[in-house]
Amino acid sequence: MARISMRTIFRSERYAAISLAGAAVLGLFLANSIAGPGLTALFDSYLAFPALDIKLSVGHWVTDGLLVVFFFIVAVELRHELTVGELNTFKHALAPGVAAIGGVVVPVLIYLAIAGGDYARGWPIPAATDIAFALGLIALVGRGLPGRIRIFLLALAVLDDLIAIVIIAIFFSSGLNFLALGMAVFAVYLFRFLGCQGRIRNTALRTTLLIVVALFAWYFTLLSGVHATIAGVALGLVLNPRLATKAAHALQPVTNAVILPLFAFTAALVVIPAVSPAELSSAFWGIAIALPAGKILGIVIAGTIVAKLVKSGEDKETLVTGLDLLTVAAVAGIGFTVSLLMNELAFESNHLIRDEGVLGVLVGSAVSIVIGGTLVMLRARHYRKQR
Repeated sequence: MARISMRTIFRSERYAAISLAGAAVLGLFLANSIAGPGLTALFDSYLAFPALDIKLSVGHWVTDGLLVVFFFIVAVELRHELTVGELNTFKHALAPGVAAIGGVVVPVLIYLAIAGGDYARGWPIPAATDIAFALGLIALVGRGLPGRIRIFLLALAVLDDLIAIVIIAIFFSSGLNFLALGMAVFAVYLFRFLGCQGRIRNTALRTTLLIVVALFAWYFTLLSGVHATIAGVALGLVLNPRLATKAAHALQPVTNAVILPLFAFTAALVVIPAVSPAELSSAFWGIAIALPAGKILGIVIAGTIVAKLVKSGEDKETLVTGLDLLTVAAVAGIGFTVSLLMNELAFESNHLIRDEGVLGVLVGSAVSIVIGGTLVMLRARHYRKQR
């Protein structure tokens, strides 16, 4: 009974938000303590398998290895929403889709205007929304909010993640090994066959084979030059929906309790520069400002335009507008997990700017948490009074 209860807790959106924030704060604190140099050396040390041509630092085993499981779950949720969920028709997807595009384009433009050409490679960083954290914040302090607000935020964040996945696949792939890429595609196809069409009735045997084939898909994706997290996306999209949902449900406690907190801890393991705010790079300011301000401006403007164009009364009732739209936009500024990953990829070769980028993500997300959390509480109180 106790174990079931713990799994339920680990699956909750509240726990995901609290664990992510706690792990990031702990990582930042320890990095700036006496334990900092030792922890940094540990996560920068390499764990290699020469026979397999794999040489990754401990930190990259988290971002290129464990985080694949998180992206698998994201892909399963994305497929569900696009097929039978809130985005299963063009009409349903239009408003959150346009809002998501606005919430990507405007932060990118603000970032580029502030950061300039020297740090232009970081443009994708403020474009992301952290689904787990955003929904977790609403679950924590949003009791009484109408369901349509959560649904709109979920749809927007899912589409936002789809855009992030495309960005990772296109802009952070280099030196493609087409033989390895072909093997990865074959492994994904084999995974789909075993999960959708295979005639293996022994559940344990099929599960084992699926895990082995998934590892091969990850391995060849890693060797191909495409970022390894794309393997998780591909596997989540092709697996039989029933099996995919069961797998995601089984993996979610591990993801929320171990993988995401470990990633947040690792990403936040940076030393705060002993400089004045004016001496911080323009990349830091671009991220810190673009995340909260860009998301609010982009989503509110785009969402308002859609609301003005929708003429059907029935459709208008499902739209999110006014202060509710502002609330969603503020919460969407919590970039966190995906923004931290984008920062790692964008500034991998410049550790100083990468560390400042992490701080920018944490500051921008913290501002979004304060603004978004306050608005969520106020709107929730407003709706509770109406009941």
